[in-house]
Amino acid sequence: MPRKGLQMNILEFQGEYRWLSNFWPAIVRLDGDSYPSVENAYQAAKFEPGRRAQFVNCTPGQAKRLGRSLFIRDDWEQIKVQIMRGLIQQKFERGSDLGNKLAATGDSKIVEGNTWGDTFWGVCRGRGQNVLGELLMAQRAVLLDERCN
Repeated sequence: MPRKGLQMNILEFQGEYRWLSNFWPAIVRLDGDSYPSVENAYQAAKFEPGRRAQFVNCTPGQAKRLGRSLFIRDDWEQIKVQIMRGLIQQKFERGSDLGNKLAATGDSKIVEGNTWGDTFWGVCRGRGQNVLGELLMAQRAVLLDERCN
């Protein structure tokens, strides 16, 4: 585990850092319904509540494919980061095992490195906005700040 002052970059959500992935099993809620992972809930959020049931009992990979194959809500581009932030906050709650693991990454830079070309949520071939990594680091800062209070 990184200690304060010892900078280790997390460059992808594989191996010992697989738990950072949105595909990692973690029950999260969206509009009163429970989903088995952040990915499932995030993909479900693209649709109106009456069209979300199919995302509850599928794998995260199936949810991702399904989320790409259907017509999504008109306001999606405006709300997707807010939705992801809320799901990340749930997955990494203060006092939870995953929240403690995230806090234990200290001041490491977290990068959602990928090979599938996602340059919005992550970084591919050295390019990308790394929005998911930024959300994770922001949640970690909240967790670390709460530990000091």
